[in-house]
Amino acid sequence: MSAPAASPAYFPTARAVLRVVLIVVAVVLTLFLMYLLRQPLTWIFIAAFLAIALSGPIAFLSRYMRRGFAVAIVYILLILTPFALIALLVPPIVTQANNLVQNLPEYAQEVTQFVNDNERLRQLQDDYDITGKLEEQAAKLPERLGDAAGVLGDIGVGLVNSVFAAVTILVLSLFILSSGRKFLDAWIREYQPAREEWWHNLFGRIANAIGNYVAGALLQATIAGFVSWIVLMILGVDFALPLAVLIFLLDLIPLVGATLGAIVVGIVTVFSDFPVDTIIWTIFAIVYQQVENNVIQPRIQARAVQLDPLIVLTSVLFGSALFGVLGALLAIPVAAALQITYREYRAERRTAPPPVATPGPGPSPAAP
Repeated sequence: MSAPAASPAYFPTARAVLRVVLIVVAVVLTLFLMYLLRQPLTWIFIAAFLAIALSGPIAFLSRYMRRGFAVAIVYILLILTPFALIALLVPPIVTQANNLVQNLPEYAQEVTQFVNDNERLRQLQDDYDITGKLEEQAAKLPERLGDAAGVLGDIGVGLVNSVFAAVTILVLSLFILSSGRKFLDAWIREYQPAREEWWHNLFGRIANAIGNYVAGALLQATIAGFVSWIVLMILGVDFALPLAVLIFLLDLIPLVGATLGAIVVGIVTVFSDFPVDTIIWTIFAIVYQQVENNVIQPRIQARAVQLDPLIVLTSVLFGSALFGVLGALLAIPVAAALQITYREYRAERRTAPPPVATPGPGPSPAAP
């Protein structure tokens, strides 16, 4: 009995090796080019997200007026919003900073008196002269305000760059709103009718998820800011409205925003009526965050993005590590879009008909 013949060894041809090398080089060059263009690509991504988020209000207003007027109204409100926030937040911050600088020597003297009235603290004072050094630095602080000109200059340059980026993103989002759908439809029409319907359904679900997420986040932050404003007004805390606006802005940040807002306002209450206001605010912040996390947020986002908490946490961590606060804001809708794409793909694979086998060449039927 003869031994079975050994299968011939496979040696890749030079053409196959060259093809693999070219593919690897193309992938590396593409990734390197994306790294070089990361800033404009980020702007385009933000503009697309903004266009999708604004398409809902524009479509609503378009029922009662021309689409051009609806787009103009929505974008004018969007542009005016940062100026309104600045008008609310900056004056109280400047006023309190000036008051702090002017009253800091008096605060230092009060600390010195408190230390002198305490025997143990007075002993530490005699050994290290802590309050003397504190009063000395507090007296020099108003004279050092002039050194802040350089810092303010750097802030001004960063502000100009931010304004340029914001204008560019707004213009890009306008172009995406006006022409993006045409290019998308033209690209989808290249597929067969069945696949064309699938792509339309996919992009429609992603757009609805992003729009619902933005609307839900704004509603949730509005509730947090309004309730906080009522509590701060009852407590008699100064600048209750700007603090409520700050809570509204921070509540937009997933997971940690509400906690940061509560901490900032808690620090402010220390200078209002300590410890009564601070204790009441701390209790309110803890209770409200539990209500928001277990009642308000699940009800608002139930129809928007149904993501597992682990996916939400992971996406926010990755987004914040890559793009900072902006990445944390966009991480959840991006994760929702990826989840929708995966589910639609799985559903399409399950419902697709099995391929029909074509008969291969075989022996011809025997003649009678």
